[in-house]
Amino acid sequence: QVQLVEFGGGLVQAGDSLRLSCAASGLTFRNYAMGWFRQAPGKEREFVTAINWSGDITYYADSVKGRFTISRDNAKTIVYLHMNSLKPEDTADYYCAAAYGRNWYLPSLRSDHMNYWGKGTLVTVSS
Repeated sequence: QVQLVEFGGGLVQAGDSLRLSCAASGLTFRNYAMGWFRQAPGKEREFVTAINWSGDITYYADSVKGRFTISRDNAKTIVYLHMNSLKPEDTADYYCAAAYGRNWYLPSLRSDHMNYWGKGTLVTVSS
């Protein structure tokens, strides 16, 4: 079966950096655009960033642009989220997700377009 498993969440202070990893299995990894979403308590899940099948195209939500970087290693079937200059408002459960289709137009991606989801990893940023 398909599995997406996130690693790397934790408690950090504002201004710190953190790297999340998502290990994928049970799917042809390069056939999927990959994305990160997040959900804070009491709020709806929101788009953070996405990357196309080959890793040469990325797209970021305005709230994280310039601070977060998404990357992928197709040989290892891992997608990463490098987070810099973290803010308390970044506190959320972060979810890795996969959308089938090598040529997705990344700005159009929505939660309901994603075929598979990880269970999430919690990132808490203190002041």
